Amino acid sequence: MTNIPETGRTQRVQIRLVVIQVLVFSLLLTLGGRLWYLQIRNGQEYSDEAKNNHVQQVVQPAARGSILDARGVPLADNETRLVVSASRTELLKTDDDGKGVLTRLADVLGMKPKDVIDKVRLCDAKTPQPCWNGSPYQPIPVTDEATTQQALQIRERAEDFPGITAEPTAVRRYAAPGKANSAQVLGYLSPVTDDEITKAQDTDSPYLRSDQVGRSGLERTYDKELRGKAGVTRYEVDNLGRVIGQAKNDKAEPGSSVVTSIDARVQAVAEYELNQAMKTARTEFDTNTGENYKADSGAVVVMEAKTGRVVSMASLPNYDPNAWVGGISGKDYAKLTGKNSNFPLLNRAIQGQAAPGSIFKVISSTAAVNAGYPFDGNYPCPSSYSIGGQTFKNFESQGYGDITIGRALEVSCDTVYYGIAHKEWQKDGGNSPKKKPNDWFYKTAHQFGLGKETGIDLPNEVSGRVPDREWKKNFAKANHDAWCKQGKKDGTYVEKIAYENCLEGDKMRAGDSVNYSIGQGDTLVTPIQMATIYGAISNGGTLYDPTVGKAIVSGDGKTVQEIKPKSHGKLPFTQKTRNEIDGALAGVATRGSAAWRFGGWPQDKIPMHAKTGTAEVYGKQTTSWFATYTKDYTVVMTISQGGTGSGASGPAVRNIYNAIYGLDATGKQDLKKALLPTPQKSLPKIQQDGSIETPKIKPYDPDAGKPPAEQTLAAILGRRD
Repeated sequence: MTNIPETGRTQRVQIRLVVIQVLVFSLLLTLGGRLWYLQIRNGQEYSDEAKNNHVQQVVQPAARGSILDARGVPLADNETRLVVSASRTELLKTDDDGKGVLTRLADVLGMKPKDVIDKVRLCDAKTPQPCWNGSPYQPIPVTDEATTQQALQIRERAEDFPGITAEPTAVRRYAAPGKANSAQVLGYLSPVTDDEITKAQDTDSPYLRSDQVGRSGLERTYDKELRGKAGVTRYEVDNLGRVIGQAKNDKAEPGSSVVTSIDARVQAVAEYELNQAMKTARTEFDTNTGENYKADSGAVVVMEAKTGRVVSMASLPNYDPNAWVGGISGKDYAKLTGKNSNFPLLNRAIQGQAAPGSIFKVISSTAAVNAGYPFDGNYPCPSSYSIGGQTFKNFESQGYGDITIGRALEVSCDTVYYGIAHKEWQKDGGNSPKKKPNDWFYKTAHQFGLGKETGIDLPNEVSGRVPDREWKKNFAKANHDAWCKQGKKDGTYVEKIAYENCLEGDKMRAGDSVNYSIGQGDTLVTPIQMATIYGAISNGGTLYDPTVGKAIVSGDGKTVQEIKPKSHGKLPFTQKTRNEIDGALAGVATRGSAAWRFGGWPQDKIPMHAKTGTAEVYGKQTTSWFATYTKDYTVVMTISQGGTGSGASGPAVRNIYNAIYGLDATGKQDLKKALLPTPQKSLPKIQQDGSIETPKIKPYDPDAGKPPAEQTLAAILGRRD
């Protein structure tokens, strides 16, 4: 037996210990590094995954609140439909990114494969509609009109349709009660975007990926109230996904209902009569252009004079807001936005701008009185008025001799206003204006609320335009180079105007002032602005913010938040001047330019006041305006390229009043047939379960109350404006 020296044995033991120490240290270092990677480098990621492994959330979308008319008739509510949806995240897991699945789905649904594939693709700057502009992680609706048989096929053949669901779902419905379309007032919905979700995370009303968001109209203005709060149930699960308990349950809170001041019955009447007026205008011959009037668009507003509440608001052309439900098709989107669509999404009652023509003269009359011209003074009304080499004619070149401002309103004499405006222009210094000119006509227009928004509770209202000196300077600065390039001293009309503007486009010329005094030139107004003004004349001078929303009722019906009328100013006239203008406008309806449209009207019971307007637009046919009011309501209608004010819009406005007050064509009243003989003051009746009582509504019968043959007052009196 060989003896191993003690020193050798000790060295081997030491070597072994060192190796073991190195191995242990390496193992610890590896474990530490892995621990750092798990807890520090990717700690948050694994923490989130761990949480998800233990708690799963199930979201119950809140039922969107209804939009109701003033009596409780649903204008927009929800109905249960079979909705077929596709999950992009699941489809992208397939070999062909889901094209085969979507093609099979199209066959089941009776759709074209391209239409289905287009609906599921994501929107971006280069992708036209149809496409999905919501979150890519939420189910994308393909159709909300699936039949029970189609839904069963999809469910029974689940292996052929991965990522496809067919479920009963509450979807938006725009009911159009009594054929009251109300499209531009109501608006429409579309899916929430990722950007909107991110921005709303820290607010008291965050979005879910499944949310639909109001994009226009009342759906947008009251989106937060209508949307409600989704319910969330949190389940505890094990690592295999099996439910082991319920952690927390937040019940869904249904959205509030918005009660509006719209009366669906009056809305149906207004829409029908506006449409008929436009159809009739297209049969009328325009002697200036040698062809029939185009009557390509129009709007009408019916408003409570003492509150500013909107009873009806119609705009044509219109559209079916149901087209947006479940995702709009490419064909429908092109109809709404294409070059030949005439832009039906535009609410012309608040976004349509046009020169007002003679309905502007209530402002000019006030400006004249405030400038020191007596309302009952005598002013010449010749057939034309000349300034330098330019002649401004009366409508149909008719003269009336010396008349008062009141009579000028009644017969719509332009030259009275030309004369006063020209004198004021001269007093202000003419082409070399004083440092602080009075500018009565421009200042008064601003005081009447023109050139700014009325404050109506609908999105995207436009402000119109008052072409005062400041606007003139800014406009000239922006267009000077273009004018100088286009202008020719002896060229066409447009080239001559450009030449003049190149030389002195920033100056307020005499022609600008006299043209402006009758609502022509560069002046732009909207129907809602003029309805607000004429409503203020009716109520004594208070300018109200027009409102469509009347109250917000919580989902359980226990909380009612009334939206009260608000004023944004007073008209700049004395009570005496107001009464004088009021009397003259009554004269318009009884012996002036609108008298032939109000034959037989019960003036002693329901005093009618009116003003006609025919605005000239370069390159187009004249715009028809008709502004009216009683002690209860104001009705303003306009038709683009429709002809004269009383000629095109007059019959329709008369029929709207007939329906409101229950009058037949001879002026006889039947209160049983009256839709709103007085403004609706109360809110709809709320039931004990929180629901709102829904009254019945009958479709509008335009022939009710009409005699066998139309009255022939038009032929007897002739048309004038």
